[in-house]
Amino acid sequence: MASTGSDLLIRGDDNLQSMLVGTVMRKVKSRTWKKQRYFKLQDDCMTIWYKSKKAGNTHSTFSVGDVEAIREGHQSEVLLSIADEFPADRCFTLVFRGRRSNLDLVAESAEEAQSWIRGTRKLIENLENMGEREKLDQWISDWFKKADKNKDGRMNFKEIRDLLKMMNVAMNEHHAYRLFTKADKSQSGTLEDDEFVLFYKMLTQRDDVLKVFQEYSLDGQKLSQSDLEDFLREEQLEGDDIQQLAKTLIERYEPSETAKLLNAMTFDGFLMYLGSAEGSVFNPQRRGIFQDMSQPLCHYFISSSHNTYLMGDQLRGHSSVEGYIRALSRGCRCVEVDCWDGANGEPIVYHGHTFTSKILFKDVVSAVSHYAFKVSQYPVILSIENHCSVEQQRVMAQHLDHILGDKLLKNTLDGKAPIRLPSPEDLKGRILVKAKKIGGLEESFNGIVEDSQSGDVSDEDEAAEIEEDNVHRESVRRRIKVGQRSKQRLSKELSDCVVYCKSVHFTNFKHSRIHSKFYEVASFTESKARKHLREAGAEFVHHNSRQLTRVYPSGFRTDSSNFNPQEMWNSGCQIVALNFQTAGEGMDLNDGLFRQNGSCGYVLKPSFMRQTEKRFDPETPHKRDSYQPVVLSIQVISGQQLPKVNIKEDSIVDPLVRVEIHGVPLDQDKQETRYIDNNGFNPVWYDTLRFPIRCPELAMVRFVVEDYDKTSKNDFVGQYILPLSCMQQGYRHIHLLSKDGTSIPPASLFVHIRITDQE
Repeated sequence: MASTGSDLLIRGDDNLQSMLVGTVMRKVKSRTWKKQRYFKLQDDCMTIWYKSKKAGNTHSTFSVGDVEAIREGHQSEVLLSIADEFPADRCFTLVFRGRRSNLDLVAESAEEAQSWIRGTRKLIENLENMGEREKLDQWISDWFKKADKNKDGRMNFKEIRDLLKMMNVAMNEHHAYRLFTKADKSQSGTLEDDEFVLFYKMLTQRDDVLKVFQEYSLDGQKLSQSDLEDFLREEQLEGDDIQQLAKTLIERYEPSETAKLLNAMTFDGFLMYLGSAEGSVFNPQRRGIFQDMSQPLCHYFISSSHNTYLMGDQLRGHSSVEGYIRALSRGCRCVEVDCWDGANGEPIVYHGHTFTSKILFKDVVSAVSHYAFKVSQYPVILSIENHCSVEQQRVMAQHLDHILGDKLLKNTLDGKAPIRLPSPEDLKGRILVKAKKIGGLEESFNGIVEDSQSGDVSDEDEAAEIEEDNVHRESVRRRIKVGQRSKQRLSKELSDCVVYCKSVHFTNFKHSRIHSKFYEVASFTESKARKHLREAGAEFVHHNSRQLTRVYPSGFRTDSSNFNPQEMWNSGCQIVALNFQTAGEGMDLNDGLFRQNGSCGYVLKPSFMRQTEKRFDPETPHKRDSYQPVVLSIQVISGQQLPKVNIKEDSIVDPLVRVEIHGVPLDQDKQETRYIDNNGFNPVWYDTLRFPIRCPELAMVRFVVEDYDKTSKNDFVGQYILPLSCMQQGYRHIHLLSKDGTSIPPASLFVHIRITDQE
């Protein structure tokens, strides 16, 4: 099984051999919590195991596949706090996928640290380069290890029975024993390596896929190139050069050399193709950057974070530079910095008037400088909520200047007074500051600007918004405090850092149409944005075709929950700021929208939302030009290896699939399959769900798998979301993600998709 691959990997690699022997390193959680742990790479070259010297038999493990990146040196707040004690060349940080905490480590020597850094990077690279067949072998190997309780390299029938429960299969004992004896070719009463592979393949026999295969195969044994072309044309609706595509797929996925020589595809190859990226529901041609990136900034939806510094809730949550690193690493292009006066003349970042912890403004700027362009070259917007005195505002301006250097945009791109916003392409590699500005962009060209100005320093002050949302419960004392706070003065130095994103107070759409400038940005709480959307949807869309708008969660969401961003996108709002630290439907939608276009954090709005001369109203999509509604038909065929959600040993999932449409109000819809009793391993539905969609350009499709429970709320099993415009038709696999947005292989759904014009 996978062990042969591991042997080849290890041979001649001193780093991996050293990791297999193991080493003692310090696990660091804070300046005062630094404990020695024994770390060791397991023989499968996939699992890292560690334990305390004192903790008896208890140990922890994690998979190399869970590690997203390795940072060398003092590149975490925790390791920075002990920089005086341990040199950078002995320190490194393992960053996990999703929202799991980092693992900060200090090795005994620089050589040992390098050994683990290089070795782990090689393992990650190896995993990323694995073909579908190798991944399958790896999963089989993993199951074998889990089930082989006594570690003798073979499995008796009791171990097999326990394995079936672990795998979410409720199979009657007689049928399980029949498969067991069939696989036991040596008749030893146990299954060894190859016999277990055979058992696994019998267990995972895909009758649903075999049915499709045999429908197109003339001899029932293989698909000739001509059979495969028919399938690609008729079922998958592949348009371009089908002959070449069929050849490529055979070359790429067919494991049998004999079949390849015949230009044919066996059932194994067909299964590999359907399980691959090309056979998945997400169109691979939409993964890279495919949109026009030369339009004005206001013509794009922009992946945006709210209170980026918070790792938890809004009242007592931990503030951390890590919040910025994580958001930027997920392609976020607009981060929020909530600035207050700090000790020793150094501005700090935290959620004002709460018990959240505080971090230094300069550390935030350093993190942004370092991580802004690691995953996307397109511009980053620093949305500054400024509560600082003029003196500390000057310090903020100095830090922005010195730390960001040429990345900071301080002048218009061509040095002339512009007439519209530049494009993401124009602004590649640049950081823009969104904040208050003294006067307008025009004044900065004639040099007539006062030294400082009185006025509201920040429109995004949630204390003020809470007051507006809830006047009756607010005390006069709070109102006076808000009034006082809004009369701070603005320093010219900080004002000069603002070019294309001047924060302004919003009066109404009529005022904005007459007076507002293209570089002015208004901010709304979700409730204000909803009110505008309800009362003047078409006006809101029109406003957003000319300038940027930021929408952020209500101050009452003290648990850092998120609103549904779709309704804000429906009105063309670009900077829809979410709490990135909180998993759930809001972040699923955000991840789904920005998964396309190279995950670069910018998605071009539909053309009807970019036109200043025409009006689009999300409430009445049928009134627009080129209106073409469609019908989305999804046959949910089967599920594969769904994860267990209940830790009770005898519990097996009763799965159902819900398909949700998120889009304009008329398109919002959800439908469910029936639930399947006691089968999370290979449930079969063949249930068809149909959705009429009036505005396909804005529609998002979310698949949710739940464990049905007739007495209480269903448990979440997995999800996947994507724009309708990125969907591939035909027979497709949907590779499910966890609540956290991380992959949970090999869990998937098998579906058939058709999108047709509505009659």
